[in-house]
Amino acid sequence: MAIAHLNGIQLSHYDQGTGEPVVLVMGTGAGANGWNLHQVPALLAAGYRVITFDNRGIAPSSVCPGGFGAQDMVDDILALLDHLELPAANFVGTSLGAHLVQELALQRPEKVTRAVLMASRGRSDAMRDRLSRAELRLADSAVVLPPDYRAAVRALQVFSPATLGDDERVNDWLDVLELSQQQTAGVRAQMAIEPGDRLAAYRDITVACHVIAFADDLITTPGQGRELADTIPGATFELLADCGHYGYLEQPDAVNKSVIEFLRRPV
Repeated sequence: MAIAHLNGIQLSHYDQGTGEPVVLVMGTGAGANGWNLHQVPALLAAGYRVITFDNRGIAPSSVCPGGFGAQDMVDDILALLDHLELPAANFVGTSLGAHLVQELALQRPEKVTRAVLMASRGRSDAMRDRLSRAELRLADSAVVLPPDYRAAVRALQVFSPATLGDDERVNDWLDVLELSQQQTAGVRAQMAIEPGDRLAAYRDITVACHVIAFADDLITTPGQGRELADTIPGATFELLADCGHYGYLEQPDAVNKSVIEFLRRPV
């Protein structure tokens, strides 16, 4: 791990391998180590240089308890590319991370060679808006939910029936979630980032994009992923079965195959 002081904050990052660079951008509340189980080894084995980082809000990067927005996080990515002396890179983002990659591709297309957008969308809807507002109210309240209850609710939100029906797998994941579901000021700031309706803007994206949706995703539905792919000119779309919002952890082989096949296509 290296620590860089850029864009007014401290940003922890990891730079491994050689070859064409791929930057992995994580979603809300998760650190860079979430990529290390499956995606980093697969990309390194495929001959890529792999860069991961902890978004602002996630220690040891600056927590920024005063809050921040999506543009701050996009600017962090641009500053990291400059710090690593990379004129451009491939990007893979999931959830909030995919939203940041979409905004980066729109604003600075010369910096993005190809973009893989997982569990993403171009706009929200009534259900997701209500859930987002409710989760923020809970975060701002004095209520402290028991860790095992919070883990169980999160598992129902992010995993597929295939995982939830496997007692051994789900028990392992519940243990992980119970230990990792920590509410901090930085995570709360990430939770407050809501992209709104960006579909009209995304019609101007010129970067080669590949949208991966997860068939059992309750947070970002497959229909929202399809809508995003249909909006971005030339974007390709793939729907992966038996996985929810954390599809990159549930079905890593399928995810890695989809990502690497897309990255290997000519631009």
